Amino acid sequence: MKTTWDRYRSFDTTVQLLLVNQLTINLGFYMLMPYLAAHLSEGLAMATWAVGLILGVRNLSQQGMFLVGGALADRFGYKPLIVAGCALRTVGFAALAFADSLPALIAASAATGLAGALFNPAVRAYLATESGDRRVEAFALFNVFYQTGILLGPLVGLALTAVSFPITCLAAAALFSILTVLQIRKLPENRGTPREERPALREQAGTVLRNRPFWLFAGAMTGSYVLSFQIYLALPLETERLVGDGTLATVATSALFVVSGLVALVGQMRITDWCKQNWSPTRCLVTGMAIMGGAFLPPMLTASFESLPAGLGAVMAVVPLLVCAGVLAVATAVLYPFEMDTIVGLSHGRWVATHYGLYNTVCGIGITLGNLATGALLDAARDVGYGALPWAVLALIGLACAAALAAIGRTGRLPTTEQVPVRA
Repeated sequence: MKTTWDRYRSFDTTVQLLLVNQLTINLGFYMLMPYLAAHLSEGLAMATWAVGLILGVRNLSQQGMFLVGGALADRFGYKPLIVAGCALRTVGFAALAFADSLPALIAASAATGLAGALFNPAVRAYLATESGDRRVEAFALFNVFYQTGILLGPLVGLALTAVSFPITCLAAAALFSILTVLQIRKLPENRGTPREERPALREQAGTVLRNRPFWLFAGAMTGSYVLSFQIYLALPLETERLVGDGTLATVATSALFVVSGLVALVGQMRITDWCKQNWSPTRCLVTGMAIMGGAFLPPMLTASFESLPAGLGAVMAVVPLLVCAGVLAVATAVLYPFEMDTIVGLSHGRWVATHYGLYNTVCGIGITLGNLATGALLDAARDVGYGALPWAVLALIGLACAAALAAIGRTGRLPTTEQVPVRA
């Protein structure tokens, strides 16, 4: 079996650069963003509402502009949007190093979010275009590089933030500036839609918005993002409830992310190869979603436990949460490559970046609403003394979304195994 490195080397230099780009993007982002809230609240002594506003502006500027970023990438080419996004994030991260007023921090945060809206759809569409009939394999590798950046970023950021948060910001900005120059010099031009073939932007967006099978698929898949995001919300909160908020909780929470990252690094390509050989794309999607729902069954075993003193009992109580994180990572490894390829099929190879942009927006809205509901459910369940309820609901969401994907597949609305060429 080829190693991940061999797979990487087997692609052309454009695909290789796009994969390295994504690793670097995540490395720079995650070495800074996990520590931003603490910097704002403790370092700058800002009120909690102001911290929430700054972080919310970043999320809104990214999620709200994904469709625009994707549409521009389809019209003008993928490279200009990737370069512009990385350059803008360089500016945004550098500004965070020096900003100390609310307006300046909001502007810097908005710039970092808008940057993501510019390059995220373009990177995925460019990868789909360049990888040809190896799209599923390319997106599996993409997830490996993506998760590697998430795994390494906080570790690098922790070391830098121990010196000072502005140093972390400047290091992240320097990383993005190097990435910007590298892409200008090395990333090949990707032709946008010829001027004479470009419809009005409204017509282009309308074509995507009227794609009913795409909307059905996006709606069903939103559940996977709500569930996978619980590694940032429900799992850390439950870990803290069980073992307290001391060093043990920090170690246990970090272990959740380590387990998740290692599953992706070690297992992604093996899982993708096995799925391609044995299942249809639709079955991979349905099964992956069902596995994701099943991941939330183990935490039900300890949901009735009260907070435990540090020791073997507390450590054992966290085991179901680690299992949950690991199974979520397996489910993502099953889903992600086929999910990304299905979007290309649903777009019929036309306006691919626009479809990716809209898909990101839909899933982002789903994450926001899902987090609000999950947080409220966690509080309510604890108040009524039935701690297993949130985990049962999350499991049912996974099963319901799996059933929805199966139903969509039976109607013939999901693409078959036939590759759809991307018209760049």
